[in-house]
Amino acid sequence: MANTTSAKKAVRKIERRTAVNRARRSKLRTFIKKVEEALASGDQAVAKAALLTAEPIMMRAAQKGIVHKNTASRKISRLSSRVAALA
Repeated sequence: MANTTSAKKAVRKIERRTAVNRARRSKLRTFIKKVEEALASGDQAVAKAALLTAEPIMMRAAQKGIVHKNTASRKISRLSSRVAALA
Protein backbone atom coordinates (compact mmCIF):
# COMPACT_ATOMS: atom_id res chain seq x y z
CA MET A 1 0.00 0.00 0.00
CA ALA A 2 1.12 3.59 -0.60
CA ASN A 3 3.13 4.96 2.30
CA THR A 4 4.06 8.52 1.48
CA THR A 5 1.76 11.45 0.77
CA SER A 6 2.97 11.69 -2.82
CA ALA A 7 2.43 7.95 -3.38
CA LYS A 8 -1.12 8.23 -2.01
CA LYS A 9 -1.79 11.14 -4.35
CA ALA A 10 -0.35 9.13 -7.27
CA VAL A 11 -2.75 6.29 -6.46
CA ARG A 12 -5.69 8.74 -6.50
CA LYS A 13 -4.56 10.19 -9.84
CA ILE A 14 -4.14 6.73 -11.36
CA GLU A 15 -7.66 5.76 -10.28
CA ARG A 16 -9.11 8.87 -11.94
CA ARG A 17 -7.14 8.32 -15.17
CA THR A 18 -8.13 4.64 -15.23
CA ALA A 19 -11.81 5.57 -14.99
CA VAL A 20 -11.46 8.07 -17.86
CA ASN A 21 -9.52 5.60 -20.02
CA ARG A 22 -12.04 2.83 -19.33
CA ALA A 23 -14.90 5.11 -20.42
CA ARG A 24 -13.06 6.11 -23.61
CA ARG A 25 -12.23 2.48 -24.46
CA SER A 26 -15.86 1.50 -23.88
CA LYS A 27 -17.09 4.30 -26.16
CA LEU A 28 -14.59 3.22 -28.84
CA ARG A 29 -15.77 -0.38 -28.72
CA THR A 30 -19.43 0.70 -28.81
CA PHE A 31 -18.95 2.71 -32.00
CA ILE A 32 -16.95 -0.08 -33.66
CA LYS A 33 -19.76 -2.47 -32.74
CA LYS A 34 -22.30 -0.13 -34.37
CA VAL A 35 -20.33 -0.21 -37.63
CA GLU A 36 -20.07 -4.03 -37.42
CA GLU A 37 -23.84 -4.34 -36.90
CA ALA A 38 -24.52 -2.00 -39.84
CA LEU A 39 -22.22 -4.13 -42.00
CA ALA A 40 -24.03 -7.28 -40.89
CA SER A 41 -27.38 -5.75 -41.85
CA GLY A 42 -26.06 -5.19 -45.38
CA ASP A 43 -27.24 -1.57 -45.69
CA GLN A 44 -24.36 0.45 -47.11
CA ALA A 45 -25.85 3.87 -46.31
CA VAL A 46 -26.26 3.01 -42.63
CA ALA A 47 -22.80 1.42 -42.51
CA LYS A 48 -21.20 4.47 -44.12
CA ALA A 49 -22.94 6.81 -41.66
CA ALA A 50 -21.84 4.64 -38.71
CA LEU A 51 -18.26 4.63 -39.99
CA LEU A 52 -18.25 8.42 -40.40
CA THR A 53 -19.25 8.83 -36.75
CA ALA A 54 -16.85 6.13 -35.51
CA GLU A 55 -13.76 7.35 -37.37
CA PRO A 56 -13.08 10.56 -35.37
CA ILE A 57 -13.73 8.72 -32.11
CA MET A 58 -11.19 6.06 -33.07
CA MET A 59 -8.54 8.64 -33.97
CA ARG A 60 -9.22 10.62 -30.80
CA ALA A 61 -8.71 7.42 -28.79
CA ALA A 62 -5.38 7.01 -30.59
CA GLN A 63 -4.39 10.58 -29.72
CA LYS A 64 -5.27 10.02 -26.08
CA GLY A 65 -3.22 6.83 -25.92
CA ILE A 66 -6.12 4.41 -25.54
CA VAL A 67 -5.03 2.51 -28.65
CA HIS A 68 -1.94 2.88 -30.81
CA LYS A 69 -2.21 5.19 -33.81
CA ASN A 70 -1.46 2.38 -36.27
CA THR A 71 -4.09 0.16 -34.63
CA ALA A 72 -6.76 2.84 -35.06
CA SER A 73 -5.70 3.46 -38.66
CA ARG A 74 -5.74 -0.26 -39.43
CA LYS A 75 -9.24 -0.70 -37.96
CA ILE A 76 -10.54 2.31 -39.91
CA SER A 77 -8.96 1.00 -43.10
CA ARG A 78 -10.43 -2.47 -42.73
CA LEU A 79 -13.89 -1.18 -41.84
CA SER A 80 -13.78 1.27 -44.77
CA SER A 81 -12.92 -1.49 -47.22
CA ARG A 82 -15.75 -3.64 -45.86
CA VAL A 83 -18.21 -0.74 -46.23
CA ALA A 84 -17.00 -0.14 -49.79
CA ALA A 85 -17.40 -3.85 -50.58
CA LEU A 86 -21.13 -3.64 -49.79
CA ALA A 87 -21.73 -1.64 -52.98
